[in-house]
Amino acid sequence: MESSLSSLLNPSTPFPPKPTKTLTLASRPRPLLSIRSAISRTKKEETVETVKTQLENCHLLAGIRYKGLTVKNLQDLRKSLPDSVRLVVAKNTLVGKAIEGTPWEALRPCMKGMNAWMFVHTEEIPEALKPYRAFQKEKKLDPAANDFTGAVFEGKFYGPDEFKALETMPSRAEVYAKLLGAMQSPAISVIGTLQAPAREVVMVLKAFVKKLEDEQSSG
Repeated sequence: MESSLSSLLNPSTPFPPKPTKTLTLASRPRPLLSIRSAISRTKKEETVETVKTQLENCHLLAGIRYKGLTVKNLQDLRKSLPDSVRLVVAKNTLVGKAIEGTPWEALRPCMKGMNAWMFVHTEEIPEALKPYRAFQKEKKLDPAANDFTGAVFEGKFYGPDEFKALETMPSRAEVYAKLLGAMQSPAISVIGTLQAPAREVVMVLKAFVKKLEDEQSSG
């Protein structure tokens, strides 16, 4: 007791060193995380730009639920599509950002779950949709897990139960045939043609103008 007391009172007795503060792994800078965050942000921005680019001259944009599909399945689907159709796998939030403030924003109701996005750059809508239906049949996919979740065409949203209207639209050749038949029939048939959907009306008028130009050039 006395020795310990004397050591405390004796100024020559050194005090134990103060513990030094050491940096733990959690308190150290994390440059790798910053780099990864920057790369992730860049990839997201690139995806948004890709979607915006695909929207140029796009006639129809459709969402496709692809639950359970492998990377190879998606590659096979891409290969089956015509050159006028592009398939992009992207998160709903990124696609939503790309279509914000555009007529394509009508597609938001189908932005749930995992979607791939089909960009159709042709007016021949039924022909563009057929490859996916063939893919469904070949792979024996369950429509509840793999099917169209919705589409936007001419500013209107089409739900899964309305896709029949898109898949049975007349082709350009069929519209031309309808026009020629109308020109050779009474005026009431022409009026009936002009009461068709907007896309058909435009096609009819284009064909009529071309017919007049051909007649003038031959005359």
